[in-house]
Amino acid sequence: MNAAVSTATPAIPKTMKAARMHKIAGPLIVEDLPVPQPGSMDVLVRVRSCGIVPNLGNILANWPTWFPHMPQPPLPAIFGLDPAGEVAAVGSQVHNIKPGDRVYVNPGRSCGSCRHCRRGDGLSCQHYAFQGYFGFSQHAMQTFGDYHTGGLGEYMTAPASAIVALPDDMSFDEAARLGYMGTGYSALKKANVGPTDIVLVNGISGTLGISCAVFGLARGAKKILGTGRDAALLAEIKALAPDRIEVHSINDGPIESWARSHTVNGEGVDAFIDCNGPGAAHESFLQGLRSLRRGGVAVDIGAVAGEIPIDVHYMMDNNQRLIGSAWFTTAEGQEMADMVGSGVVSFGLLETQGSPLAQVNEAISGIAVRHGGFSNFVIHP
Repeated sequence: MNAAVSTATPAIPKTMKAARMHKIAGPLIVEDLPVPQPGSMDVLVRVRSCGIVPNLGNILANWPTWFPHMPQPPLPAIFGLDPAGEVAAVGSQVHNIKPGDRVYVNPGRSCGSCRHCRRGDGLSCQHYAFQGYFGFSQHAMQTFGDYHTGGLGEYMTAPASAIVALPDDMSFDEAARLGYMGTGYSALKKANVGPTDIVLVNGISGTLGISCAVFGLARGAKKILGTGRDAALLAEIKALAPDRIEVHSINDGPIESWARSHTVNGEGVDAFIDCNGPGAAHESFLQGLRSLRRGGVAVDIGAVAGEIPIDVHYMMDNNQRLIGSAWFTTAEGQEMADMVGSGVVSFGLLETQGSPLAQVNEAISGIAVRHGGFSNFVIHP
């Protein structure tokens, strides 16, 4: 450890266990590696839980083929998107975070010095990347050089600006789900969902959709309309707030007519959030757009893929907006953690399945069998 870093007890070891991928689609190999050294504005985190999600298998096996313009960290690489744990050490210029603090690490990284970063909009930075996952352009390679350790290891470094302080009553396993919960939370904020609003959520019972239900209720939405395929899962979502949540299986008919039937005079919904993934049918997305009222807002967070025919003239005439929302800010992460700490929101609905680092490959392959968005898969390094 260099002289610019203050440490906590117990002493930080020189090596750590970490799972690295050496070749595309190859297994993650648990190895002994040097503990990374934090810079003066960084923190070193002892990872206790790292979330893994259904898409991780595709990220590891197929991403370079599917999205060659969105690079991954140079191999061999330590992946791991959603880490939570304890601060082990802080850089010399970090003053309000201390060793022993319980934290979540927002994996979104930007350069910190471009015009977008300087005005507080790091998500718009050319260098933006998810530490331990993938970047959004070739500029991300610079970011991976600065922060090359993901959460599937005992220790990782991150900038102090990425740290979310956790309340005492929020477990590390729950905090490891903040990334995907945050994606829905940020979408609700972009759509300005509040007490007077009716919001439609496609894919509400999935990993992303369940966050829209949880935080939509917390933001006071008058009514949340949720769609999906699995009627049993949809019933479980409705049970979260039977008087404020309505659900609809797309196997039972069109989305638009059902959604409009739950609005005054069939006006349409105030906000539409699409959580369906790249393999979803385009028609569900289009029906969601057609469910919007005049002046309504649509937000895509599921990444439905391909070219979709959208009537831009209609959207202009009806003063509507369509927004792409890729992640969330560290400030929004802190808002969510504080909402859990105050009791406004509970992550108690999550069903955690934890695995040790040595079983990381088995855990990733086992995600195919899950209880919709209720399942919370984590690795314990």
